[in-house]
Amino acid sequence: MDTTNIKSIIFDFGGVISKTLFETHRQSEKILGLPPNTLTWQGPFNVATDPLWQSMQNDEISEREYWLQRSREVGALIGEEWHSMQHMVQKLRADNPQQCLRPQAIECIQWAKSIGIRLAILSNELDLFYGADFRNKIKILDHFELIADATYTGILKPNALAYTRSLSALQLSAHQCLFIDDQLRNVRAAEKIGLHTIHFNVTDVDASFAQVQQYFSSDGEKNVA
Repeated sequence: MDTTNIKSIIFDFGGVISKTLFETHRQSEKILGLPPNTLTWQGPFNVATDPLWQSMQNDEISEREYWLQRSREVGALIGEEWHSMQHMVQKLRADNPQQCLRPQAIECIQWAKSIGIRLAILSNELDLFYGADFRNKIKILDHFELIADATYTGILKPNALAYTRSLSALQLSAHQCLFIDDQLRNVRAAEKIGLHTIHFNVTDVDASFAQVQQYFSSDGEKNVA
């Protein structure tokens, strides 16, 4: 597989650039005033104990439906009615959104930008989950020339149009882009249209970002001409 002509990295946001909510349960409990270990659902970190996550992975429910159910459950724990993922994310992360970013992601983004790699985000629910003003609080997003968000387009991954529209906006072909996502269905759809891909493993973040290096030369330089 020829990787010498990759000009852009297209990132998913939630799970790749930002930590999952599974990883921040203890912090979330403190914010909400809940006893430690109240939040027990672990998604990919303990699939066997999360039947709802299993249903999502089996395409019985959508990712949005999974998080809607979790939002309702968490809201009920503090006597509130939350009708969207946005309620939960803003309650837990709006005050200090920087804390949810992966340090490894920030390092990778800065490095890629420094060697001339063009950066894009392709998300199903960036503003839907985080709120429209969230972007203004995350300075690292200034490095991205394209943020394609299905909150507005209505075209969700793994629909092929989500990828092809992003490629058109970048004016690049599929083989010129590396796509990174933590959901296997989205990765497989990207592969079908010719994108280079990394299936991001949220349970081994360092290894996942290390894979990016495999698409670049050993001395950290890339042919982006």
